[in-house]
Amino acid sequence: MLLRKFSRAIALAAVAAVAIGASVGTPLARADETCNSPFLSNLIKGQEDYLYVWTLGVAGLGDGSDKLVTLDVNPRSQRYGQVVAQVSVGGRGEAHHAGFTDDRRYLWAGGLDDSKIYVFDVHADPGKPKLVKTITDFAARSGLVGPHTYYAMPGRMLIGALSNSKDHGGATGMAMYSNKGDFISKVDMPTGQGGDGYGYDIAINPAKNAMLTSSFTGWNNYMMDLGQLMKDQSAMKHFGATMVMWNLKSMKPEKILSVPGAPLEIRWSLKEGDDWAITASALTSSLWLVKKDAKGEWQARSVAPIGDPAKIPLPVDISITADAKGLWVNTFMDGTTRYFDLSNPEAPKQTYAKHTGAQVNMVSQSWDGKRLYISTSLLANWDKKGADDEQFVKLFAWDGKELKETWKVDFYKLKLGRAHHMKLGAASAPRSAALASR
Repeated sequence: MLLRKFSRAIALAAVAAVAIGASVGTPLARADETCNSPFLSNLIKGQEDYLYVWTLGVAGLGDGSDKLVTLDVNPRSQRYGQVVAQVSVGGRGEAHHAGFTDDRRYLWAGGLDDSKIYVFDVHADPGKPKLVKTITDFAARSGLVGPHTYYAMPGRMLIGALSNSKDHGGATGMAMYSNKGDFISKVDMPTGQGGDGYGYDIAINPAKNAMLTSSFTGWNNYMMDLGQLMKDQSAMKHFGATMVMWNLKSMKPEKILSVPGAPLEIRWSLKEGDDWAITASALTSSLWLVKKDAKGEWQARSVAPIGDPAKIPLPVDISITADAKGLWVNTFMDGTTRYFDLSNPEAPKQTYAKHTGAQVNMVSQSWDGKRLYISTSLLANWDKKGADDEQFVKLFAWDGKELKETWKVDFYKLKLGRAHHMKLGAASAPRSAALASR
């Protein structure tokens, strides 16, 4: 029954998306950050005004709570490169990822530990987000733990989780909510026919009726100290090694793809007509291409190493360029930001690398590819210790040849916490044609 409800919600969203795309005569895969859902409206094609940073609280630092921090990132502003607002949620729950609703009015963010979900109004006053709803029964309603990916669907929010409330292991699923924050239904990640039940990222290609999910690990692992985890041979066996290709309209898995080493972030090529996606495997340090073969079957294969895999550089976040010709990759352990030439996605080539911090995690780029934002925190218990535990957001300018640091906001110095996920915001987002047509 739940699967039928979930599939119906997905199907309605897919039909609505197709109708919206047809009404404006433009491809759906357009967004200011290339990791955003293709169903997002009110797009930023020019200069962004704000950067929203979902930040982990640190005991004894400021109020110690997780918070949404807003930075002014418009160079014409008198407060350029400064914190202009912060909204504390009154506790620590392992703040991690965030995502806009399809109309871009609200930003959903959550905690991997306490499974609380926070809904911020970023439309009424974009420079001063307001917490308008807290969802505390995610685990009770869905049986899932660790809400991770917030993926906009037309009128819906699809949430991918990392764990479950039964044993806190890696078997998990996805939950569908209305934009108002009402739980609708959930579906489990497949465990049969080669499926391992793990989840992580969600990425949709509407034109191909394709949804791709990746895999990580459960609560028992991601809440453990990283040094302890890497020494625990039993725990290290509990990481995902698959990706799942789903039929978007029916919400049923069509194929289980073998991708060893915890494949994390997924990025579809945004070039119209392309049918491939790319991901990075964290533990095996490799770029993987997911593409149809000559017979029309989805396949996944390793196409390039990231650094020296033997040293486990730990690739974390990736960002594909809008023209799909390049890919930024952050590797956490060596604090390096790498650029890969994707002119031939079958054989990516690293053409640039820069040490951008003692530890780096998330990377977000502007639509024009000229600005790159980098943050530092991975997980509270996985971040480095001592002097290497840097916590910042940096802006870099990219001229196609060199990354040049523009400014740095030190989150520890400002007693804000650990900077994690970033989303771009605009001071006044005009109603897009897609939104106005509804």
